[in-house]
Amino acid sequence: MTAPTVTPAKATRREWIGLAVLILPCLIYSMDLTVLNLAVPHLSEALQPGAVQLLWIIDIYGFLVAGCLATMGTLGDRIGRRKLLLIGAAAFAGGSMLAAFAPNADLLVGARALLGIAGATIAPSTLSLIRNMFHDDGERTFAIGVWGTSYAVGGSIGPVLGGILLEYFWWGSVFLLAVPAMALVLILGPRLIPEYKSPGAERLDLASAALSLTAVLGVVYGLKQIAQDGLHVLPAAAILAGIAVGVVFVRRQRRLPDPFIDLALFRKPAFSAALATNVFGVFVIFGSFLFSSQYLQLMLGLSPLEAALWMLPASVTTVIGSMSAPLVVRFVPPAMVVAGGLGLCSLGFLILTQVDGSLPLLIAGMLIASIGLGPVFILTTDLIVGSAPPERAGSAAAISETGAEFGGVFGIAVLGSIGMAVYRGMIAERIPPDVPASAAKAARDTLGGATAAAGDLPGATGDALLMAARDAFATGYVTVAAISALLTLALAVTAAFFFRKAPAPARA
Repeated sequence: MTAPTVTPAKATRREWIGLAVLILPCLIYSMDLTVLNLAVPHLSEALQPGAVQLLWIIDIYGFLVAGCLATMGTLGDRIGRRKLLLIGAAAFAGGSMLAAFAPNADLLVGARALLGIAGATIAPSTLSLIRNMFHDDGERTFAIGVWGTSYAVGGSIGPVLGGILLEYFWWGSVFLLAVPAMALVLILGPRLIPEYKSPGAERLDLASAALSLTAVLGVVYGLKQIAQDGLHVLPAAAILAGIAVGVVFVRRQRRLPDPFIDLALFRKPAFSAALATNVFGVFVIFGSFLFSSQYLQLMLGLSPLEAALWMLPASVTTVIGSMSAPLVVRFVPPAMVVAGGLGLCSLGFLILTQVDGSLPLLIAGMLIASIGLGPVFILTTDLIVGSAPPERAGSAAAISETGAEFGGVFGIAVLGSIGMAVYRGMIAERIPPDVPASAAKAARDTLGGATAAAGDLPGATGDALLMAARDAFATGYVTVAAISALLTLALAVTAAFFFRKAPAPARA
């Protein structure tokens, strides 16, 4: 006798209002990644940090977020995902207050470290709670679409709100944006968000947590250093050490009765394919758009604010693509939506190879690439979380977010290194012979250095140096865009094959 099919319960008003509460910390988390860049000149003037201190003020947040994601996802499965989210919200609010009123650079580094640890609780907790709040496939896909959109919105409005605050208040005011939002989470969360923790889970394995943190920090640090200074012994050693610790971590997970991360998830084709697609999607978008921002400012002569405003439409199209995914996937198989989105993204990068100083072409390419990747990120995240059992949703969410962090850092390091290698190779051959050695060295380092050096040289010599540097940068930009186009096209073909059996969500 065939067992009757059980229809998943639809979400109630409480779950939908709870979703609105869940996206608040996601907005703040992504805003915090962007507002600091605007505040750096102001806090540098006020606190007078040294070069090393300033580097840690900027980087320690991202380092600790990436390093702690796996630990926080697993910890939420054990102590309760809502509890962990509320602890993280309280810590984030406290860290924001400390950062806002930090009297010196050392305390600001400590406050940013606290913010990074607290920020690592947000993505796995919110995403895994969505997995438990929305049992209907269609509703869960839509909820994840809203969740993913909140990050894009936060990243877009962060610089705008930060710029307004810096116009009228001191540098620390940008950190206070988090306090009222996190206070709302603490007040409304216990009333609207249900608690969930894995039944029968054992205590957190501290050795696994330490190994995970060490492995991730080693690799991320190495990649960031390569992106900043090129390939050297220290970053290469950090990456190799991180990989070695990662191998020890994996071996330990195989022996544990209740592993820190369930390696069996990786044996599911849908999980692994979705994770790989997500990682490489972030890889190309971070690596290529880093050059687009520089192109707007250094090639087209826009101010930082003008460049930020011209990049804003790409964030809007990411939101449109993300929010349209749950609707489109009701009528089109997920494999075709993901493959089509990646194909559209490839077209956008192909347009970027033809920019040649044209602002309309640059914006058009970014818009098309962004709207193509929007549904890809939402549907792959849905597949990653949906393929994990409910008791492992926190761990699966942490894996997804850690993969995205690696994708972004890896994209900047690899594509950034390729673009700069092309630039330096061309500029070295085209520097005019009458350029002083110091100016030539600055020009070989970056286009920004070449622009500054050209401004200090006599008219004809400065113009020749600037033209050579811009030609070299344009070639590097085209190279990066072409690689991104080929990679996303290959991903589209792969996605059409691996996701062909993925079920379409039911209509919500």
